[in-house]
Amino acid sequence: MIKVALEGIEVFAYHGFYPEEQKIGARFLIDVYVTFEQKGTFADDTLNHTVNYEELYAIIRKEMANTRKVIENVAEAILKRIMDAFSFIDFAEIVIKKQNPPFNGPIKQSVISLSYQK
Repeated sequence: MIKVALEGIEVFAYHGFYPEEQKIGARFLIDVYVTFEQKGTFADDTLNHTVNYEELYAIIRKEMANTRKVIENVAEAILKRIMDAFSFIDFAEIVIKKQNPPFNGPIKQSVISLSYQK
């Protein structure tokens, strides 16, 4: 089993249930983890048998740019696109952390985690 991860992706986006959140935006930190069984060899030194990190990153950036009210919706869209792009993946998990959410008090971050398993 092979595990590929991107951790600490920083994105400024306009997700939030309240209109002011969609106006002022917030900083988000994203971690994504995928696992799959090795099919073939890595000896050819190409991306033919693994996940392309750059594509994974591009999927996340693109979906984070689409404003939504709930972060779970964003996470679900990202996971769907990842599973569509890399059909050989057995498991995928995304963690999205919204930095300094606008509550009436100090909160470092709100966090959601969503996973998919075949």
